[in-house]
Amino acid sequence: MEINREDYISDPKIVESGNVGGATSSSSSSSVLKSALLLENVGDVVLTLNSDGLSLELLDSSHNDGSIISGIKPVQKFVNEIKFSDVYGVEFINYGFINGPRQSKSEQCFQGRASHGSEMYRFTVHSFQKSRSQPCLWVLAVYSFGHKDLQTCRTWVDRINASLNLERGRPENLLVFINPMSGKASGRRTWETVAPIFSRAKVKTKVIVTERAGHAFDVMTSAANNELKSYNGVIAVGGDGFFNEILNGFLLSRHKAPYPPSPSDIVHSDQRSGNSLFRNPNGRVTEATCQNEDHSPLLSNSVYNGTGLANFRTEDGTCNIGQDFEFPLPSEQFRFGIIPAGSTDAIVMCTTGTRDPITSALNIVLGKKVCLDIAQVVRWKTTTASDIEPYVRYAASFAGYGFYGDVIAESEKYRWMGPKRYDYAGTKVFLRRCSYEAEVAYIETESEEANPTVEKGQLFSRLRKRQGPKKSERVVCRTNCGVCNSKSDYMSKRSPCSTPFSSSDGFLHLLMIRDCPHALYLWHLTQLAKKGGQPLNFEFVEHHKTPAFTFTSFGKQSVWNLDGELFHAHQLSAQVFRGLVSLFASGPEV
Repeated sequence: MEINREDYISDPKIVESGNVGGATSSSSSSSVLKSALLLENVGDVVLTLNSDGLSLELLDSSHNDGSIISGIKPVQKFVNEIKFSDVYGVEFINYGFINGPRQSKSEQCFQGRASHGSEMYRFTVHSFQKSRSQPCLWVLAVYSFGHKDLQTCRTWVDRINASLNLERGRPENLLVFINPMSGKASGRRTWETVAPIFSRAKVKTKVIVTERAGHAFDVMTSAANNELKSYNGVIAVGGDGFFNEILNGFLLSRHKAPYPPSPSDIVHSDQRSGNSLFRNPNGRVTEATCQNEDHSPLLSNSVYNGTGLANFRTEDGTCNIGQDFEFPLPSEQFRFGIIPAGSTDAIVMCTTGTRDPITSALNIVLGKKVCLDIAQVVRWKTTTASDIEPYVRYAASFAGYGFYGDVIAESEKYRWMGPKRYDYAGTKVFLRRCSYEAEVAYIETESEEANPTVEKGQLFSRLRKRQGPKKSERVVCRTNCGVCNSKSDYMSKRSPCSTPFSSSDGFLHLLMIRDCPHALYLWHLTQLAKKGGQPLNFEFVEHHKTPAFTFTSFGKQSVWNLDGELFHAHQLSAQVFRGLVSLFASGPEV
């Protein structure tokens, strides 16, 4: 069968299921649809719709350079396939002028015109392409097709929409919070940049521009579960601290889990009968046998001590997770999203590989999903003289003490500087040459036993001078990396069904820096900030994968940095919940 240019000018043809016929509409999204169309700036093509996407075939490539329009300017050569999984919208544009194939300067001079085109009915397919130089960066790709027949264009739009409706996991309704003061106070502008993407994808959005610090937290805390269930997720337009505010507003009122043991519990744990936090030298870590182990704390049984510590089990032996059954966690349908507009955007960098708002918006409308481990941090004492009073916060990416805590505290004085305040505050703190003394205890996992310098038989270990892990083990963790995607013996035993959590490993990565010369610490910091750097390959850096740890400061003041937010804590403990929330992201290119 031959289809030439006259097919879309005078006598439109559509081939469905191999039969040649007129421009008829079909309700079957599985049948083959084929037409001769004009692709803007490319030329005559045969467009075919099949079960998983669109295929394009050039009819005449002698008068064009094979470029396509991606965003504003052509960036890649002609593509012959567009997957529906990469398409986020299609729209009918009505009658108008559509450009023909691009011509070289010599052709323009010879023919006396820049290009040729026609007036016809048009429809546009919105997709994306990965940047050739930065694979993690997704660039908008726009394919505009033209045909003289109105019904032909409408048929294509209807059939493509029907195919897109079959794509699972894509959001339909989202709650969006915008922090107008994040980063360089660009929250509103960032949202205006990506809002058309949500509109083309037919995603409804309820937008709330926050008016003060804690506004988003209050909205999430007070929102009824039935109200949140009407949304497919919550989007934060801002930085890490803003996302942390939204996350805590959501979890603190819904995720009711037992606290990890406090530092004082560990000191006296060896005196407790039947509840020892020290294991037999020849034994293994005692694991809870909850029906849903992935959602439970990875600690052995605890007892109520009058400070808010709840039992891990009820009297009948069942798990005492205390989840809100009206909004179970983790939730496969309810996801969080971040459109970066902050100062550092660490979470977005770890889960998409770039700080580009367009890339994040595309991950959201296409329904990508990554499961995140969430750390529950319990502050027991604010200062040395404080009473024991548990206070819970959650962190999605980072909890830092010492230099990092002092930097975040110092930077609060210079918020007017924007993102540059971190460089300025960091320089000031570094020049102070402060040292910090604290006691850290952590759960030792089976992988730690491979290190011969770690004393066996001790479940919790005090911070002390010893050889760090082997360099081969010092791998910076990020989404979809080989370490997280491979199951260790320890993880496979405690989570036999890890499919929904394949992109999270269920561990905190505890880094401890001790006995460090000032100049070498600066070298470590530069490696930490450098793309492809090796910040863990220093003798003074200890790296431990652990499900929980405790901390007690020996100083008068103790300041932490939780996802970019200030947190005062003299005594705290933390535990991880594997895959507790899902994020609209696909992970960076590895």
